[in-house]
Amino acid sequence: MADEMTEKNPHYRPSFVVAAVTVIALIVAGVVVVANMATRGADTAEPATTTTTSDRAAPTVNPSAGTDVAEDASVCGLDGEELEGTLTAAPDAEWHYQGTTAYPTSEEFGPADSAENGIRTCFQRSPSGALFMSANAITQGSDAATSMEWADYVLAEGKYRDQLTAEMGPAEGSEGRTKLVGFRVLKYDGDSARIDLAITTSSGGRAIFASGVYELVWQDGDWKLSTDVEEPLNVAQIPDMSGYVPWGE
Repeated sequence: MADEMTEKNPHYRPSFVVAAVTVIALIVAGVVVVANMATRGADTAEPATTTTTSDRAAPTVNPSAGTDVAEDASVCGLDGEELEGTLTAAPDAEWHYQGTTAYPTSEEFGPADSAENGIRTCFQRSPSGALFMSANAITQGSDAATSMEWADYVLAEGKYRDQLTAEMGPAEGSEGRTKLVGFRVLKYDGDSARIDLAITTSSGGRAIFASGVYELVWQDGDWKLSTDVEEPLNVAQIPDMSGYVPWGE
C-alpha cells in the first residue's frame, strides 16, 4: 500500500483512493473530490493529488499581468491584505468540527462568510488566509453534505476547470479519524500560494502521515484551487513531520 501511495497512478480516481487502507488520511483531506484532478497522462510515477476541504476561491490572476487591488478586494470585505510574506509560526485559531475532523476559524483570517448550502468562504488575502483556506478544505471536500457545492465554488476559472468539474464525484466516508498536525508555506506572492499540510490518521494500530500540497490562486476576492494546472492538490505519504510547523487542535 505504501508503494501505491508513493507512486502516482496516472488514472487515479476517487474509487481507487477509497479502496486503499493506507490513504484514509487523503480521503479526509478531500481527495475524494479533487483526486480527480490527478494527472491522466503517461505512466509517470509521482504522488497522487488530494484536496482538502476549505472555503474561499477567486478568479485566476496572472502574476505577470500585475494585480489591481481594488478589483481583487475581498469578496466579503475582509481586510489585512498582504501581497508577500510567509509563516514560520502557527497562527492562533478557534477549532470546530465537521464530522470527526477539526477545522480552524479566525475573525482575522477567515472563513468570514458562509453560503446557504453550508460551505464556508472568504479568507484573508495573506499567507495566513491561504493556510486557513487549505485547512478548511480538509473537511469541506471530504463531507458528502458539502463536497460538490464546495468543489463548484473552490475550483477557479482556468484551463482545466471543465475537465476537473466533469470528473468530480461526491465525497465518500472513511474509517478512522484524520487530524491536521502541521504546515509549510512553500510559496506566496499575493496572487498565488502553495500550501503544504501535514495530516495524520491511524490504521492497523499505527500512525500514518501524509502531505497535501494545495495550489491556490486569488480569484473573485477569495482563495481558490488553481485549474491552470491539472493537479491543484498533490498528495504523498511522508515518514514524519520533519520540516513542518506544528499546528492543529
